[in-house]
Amino acid sequence: MRVAKKLFYIVLLLVFAGFFYGQVQQEDAPKRTKIFLEHANSLSFDKEKNQEVQVLIGDVRFRHDSSYMFCDSAYFYEASNSLEAFSNVRMEQGDTLFVYGNYLFYDGNTQLAQLRENVRMENGEMTLFTDSLDYDRIEDVGYYFDGGMIIDDENELTSIYGQYFPQTKWAIFNDSVQLNNPQFVLYSDTLHYNTESKVANILGPSVIESDSGTIYSSRGWYDTVNNIAILLDRSEVVSGEKILIGDSIYYDQELGFGEAFGNMHLVDTAQNMTLEGHYGFYDEQTKFALATDSARLLEYSTPDTLYLHGDTLKMITVEEEFRELKAFYGVRFFRTDLQGVCDSMQFNTRDSVLYMFTDPILWNEEYQIYGDTIHVFMNDSTIDRAHIIDFAFSIQALDSSYYNQLKGNDIMIYFENQELRQIDVRGNAESIFYPLENDGSKVGLNETKSPYLSIWTKEKKLEKLKIWPSPQGSLTPIPDLTPDQKTLKDFYWFDYVRPKDKDDIYNVIRKRVEDAPVRNNRFRHDFDE
Repeated sequence: MRVAKKLFYIVLLLVFAGFFYGQVQQEDAPKRTKIFLEHANSLSFDKEKNQEVQVLIGDVRFRHDSSYMFCDSAYFYEASNSLEAFSNVRMEQGDTLFVYGNYLFYDGNTQLAQLRENVRMENGEMTLFTDSLDYDRIEDVGYYFDGGMIIDDENELTSIYGQYFPQTKWAIFNDSVQLNNPQFVLYSDTLHYNTESKVANILGPSVIESDSGTIYSSRGWYDTVNNIAILLDRSEVVSGEKILIGDSIYYDQELGFGEAFGNMHLVDTAQNMTLEGHYGFYDEQTKFALATDSARLLEYSTPDTLYLHGDTLKMITVEEEFRELKAFYGVRFFRTDLQGVCDSMQFNTRDSVLYMFTDPILWNEEYQIYGDTIHVFMNDSTIDRAHIIDFAFSIQALDSSYYNQLKGNDIMIYFENQELRQIDVRGNAESIFYPLENDGSKVGLNETKSPYLSIWTKEKKLEKLKIWPSPQGSLTPIPDLTPDQKTLKDFYWFDYVRPKDKDDIYNVIRKRVEDAPVRNNRFRHDFDE
């Protein structure tokens, strides 16, 4: 019984739903109105073709609701509420929409107008040209399907298929779309364009070419009046030797300014550099670029790429062919033969010098160098020499317990084939070396003090030592060494700070150097990036 009652309610509900839907359909359906013939110079019937067809000639005028149709001659099918118009066809919708053509078929029941041959639709400042246009008065949309063109006071747009909505002023273009502007040309697969605001919505693979560069995008907006673009979905802006890529880009073509948000890349094809970050911008006029938020620089002029990270990275163009890179706060970089950390740094492509400031530390294989300021001189992107200024300390790790050490006011280090070859210490030179037997065992600890010192290495071993003038020195056998004798003052091995690979440049170093010797609070900080 309950099942039967449920079925009854379900059937009743469906009946009411169907009735309601039918009512809605009837209410939504447009009311059919008759086409009225308002004027013709002559009227006749074509008995051979159709007794019901009225043949109209000369200054023919029809009215359907608020729309008027004019032509030289026409066939009027009063029974089916339709007509065919020939020669000098014109449709008028209000005082803003005018459509012209050589032929028109109009169905008053569906309110669909089909115009053919030399069709022209005018709506304010917009004009649409095509040979085949269907205009649906109910939906207020005209569409062409075999090639067309829309022109306004700013742009000219062409495509194979297109739609135009006179009331909203929006046009839809598909297939072989081209937008011509005096300052650029846009090629697209799918484009929406507003003839009033002159804004183009990019909805498919598109290319925008201008004298200043090229834009590649699959989704976004382009203001053709102000030449401002908002580009999404990993778009690209190419300007000369620079390529700006981002998840989203704001680009002002007049100012030559591009701002990227999310996974930003700025590629410098001339210098083989890429600037990365979650936010950045590039100014084409000043040639200035900035990256921040996980910012990174890649320098790949050699097979051994340099990876450099800092809180903020800036790239400045000096003249036309030289770049100046500045990195601030928590700088860390990695390359197979060279690693370093500092608070800030600067690199100039003109003189190929890397300037490291505020607690700089540099590593090359088993060597560690630190001081007040370090200048690294590059030659064809490989390290040529390093200059540690004011306070300077150089360490070579023999194993986890023994270290060769050099200390002085100023140290110059020379490299050959990316390996350390010579070290010159000037001013208050101090050294600790462990001479080795032929079997590799340590003879003892050799400690020296002198105004100047130079050493030469070969195959990572001490080859020659020069100390002058008035050197002081002593040799202590290994068994007689005390822990205090094994290191010079201000010695510290910063292995935990050293970047281990290209991804380690992002690691935040939070371990405080509590046991490091202090010289003007040197190295007693967090190394936070």
